[in-house]
Amino acid sequence: MQEIPSFNALIEKSIIDNWDRDALTDYKGQTLQFHDVARKIEKIHILFENSGIQKGDKIALCGRNSSQWAVAFLATLTFGAIAVPILHEFMPDQIHNIVNHSDARLLFVGDHVATTIDPLQMPHLEGIINNPDYSLLISRTDKLTYAREHLNELYGKKFPKYFRKEHVHYYKEANGEEMAMINYTSGTTGFSKGVMVPYRALWSNYDFACDVLGKTINPGDNIISILPMAHMYGMAFEFIFEFLHGCHTFYLNRIPSPAIIAQSFAEVKPKIIIAVPLVIEKIIRKKVFPKIQNNRMRLLLSMPVISKKVREAICQEVVKAFGGNMYEVIIGGAAFNQEVEQFLKRIDFPYTVGYGATECAPIICYADWHNFVPGSCGRAALHMEVKIDSPDPANVPGEILTRGLNVMLGYYKNEEATRETLDSEGWYHTGDLGTMDYQGNVFINGRSKNMLLGPNGQNIYPEEIEDKLNSLTLVVESIVVQRDTKLVALVHPDLDEAKNMSFTNEDLKNIMEQNRETLNQSLPAYEKISEIEIYEEEFEKTPKKSIKRFLYK
Repeated sequence: MQEIPSFNALIEKSIIDNWDRDALTDYKGQTLQFHDVARKIEKIHILFENSGIQKGDKIALCGRNSSQWAVAFLATLTFGAIAVPILHEFMPDQIHNIVNHSDARLLFVGDHVATTIDPLQMPHLEGIINNPDYSLLISRTDKLTYAREHLNELYGKKFPKYFRKEHVHYYKEANGEEMAMINYTSGTTGFSKGVMVPYRALWSNYDFACDVLGKTINPGDNIISILPMAHMYGMAFEFIFEFLHGCHTFYLNRIPSPAIIAQSFAEVKPKIIIAVPLVIEKIIRKKVFPKIQNNRMRLLLSMPVISKKVREAICQEVVKAFGGNMYEVIIGGAAFNQEVEQFLKRIDFPYTVGYGATECAPIICYADWHNFVPGSCGRAALHMEVKIDSPDPANVPGEILTRGLNVMLGYYKNEEATRETLDSEGWYHTGDLGTMDYQGNVFINGRSKNMLLGPNGQNIYPEEIEDKLNSLTLVVESIVVQRDTKLVALVHPDLDEAKNMSFTNEDLKNIMEQNRETLNQSLPAYEKISEIEIYEEEFEKTPKKSIKRFLYK
């Protein structure tokens, strides 16, 4: 295996090289420059040192995206401790479970999380630290209490005159195999697995981003962080790459509704946009489709002489909706709706779809938008190999396997799950089904565990049916489940739109029945939907914003 540069050395270098640049901004709030980040990291290191934290100890972090969250994470790694990011949307018992399972000694929390968790359910924690100001919410040791109460005094003793670039010296990991963090795939006991991410995987994902975006994105460029930092996708490509590259990251620390996201795009004008399909689809459906789905526009698009100019004009409008300054939009984390994807391709919008997993920190496949093949998720990323476990990978779906520098060490305290997922040759078994064309483009057919069997043993991939259903009238999202031998679709409708149109519940039922009939016309007999059930609440999601299917079976 190749020699891996020190990841913490890269953090150190970026801080020194970009000392006076803006680094992290809470949208509509404070901005930290790189030298501010360095000083805050130093104070947290002093807090760790004087409270007895050792290199290799676990430090958990749970809160909405913010500059202070980012600083606490960087401080943890550069001290030599192991970070345990926890999604702030998890229920309190899920947070307790992860803190306990990970053996965390300290927990950094945001305002919202601080009011919901129960410290008594985390008996081995030595302290809970409030993220916004690093004050102590709970201290169970005299050392921690003393360290926090005397933090400014201790800092003043260490740096009696000033704190400058030459004082920035961080822990350098022994080798790339050393564990940097534990990232949990879920918070629910029985489903949750702690992915042990080594430093080599963090470096490899950063090196990949430099390779594909390094010449396009420059120090000082603006980026908006939409995805949760506690999840590998957002962490790797909305935070780590940008910070190490000298960019300026803006955190949407309020709930990122489509309206807030659209407003932030217009103001910040990000150079690149990283998103899950749900965010892109909502913006397209709310901001773009209403302007172009009329008879006049359809007529113009159907006329060969005019249609190219019309498509270019539409593309400019869509680019404007995303701030007007981005090189491309990278979409990943879940399946992309085909209607929206076909629309974006038709207008030549600069988008691409990647593929990854927490177990690969996260990237597996990617292609630049110029080379991207619609319907695919790109080709094997830098430092990665991908193959399809199938006798005919181009035509017969098989499990997607991958290996390389990005692959995890295993699951924390779960050797059985590790053995089931990582084979003796180092291949990670993704559990996803796909094909690969002769150019190496990977096409995902669905999760193997989600596959349903038809009445005569046919393979049914519910995601494919859901993709068609999600394009029909007033359908926001859906799940297809099997009850006995029949397929039933659970639908969360666009209730706001229904209300605007003054539709009654009976009207909504009739619309869904019409949707069912329309859908069934495009499906083989064994895939036809027998019934649609309406769900008023959104379906519960994983950190990647894919639906937690097991809750609805």
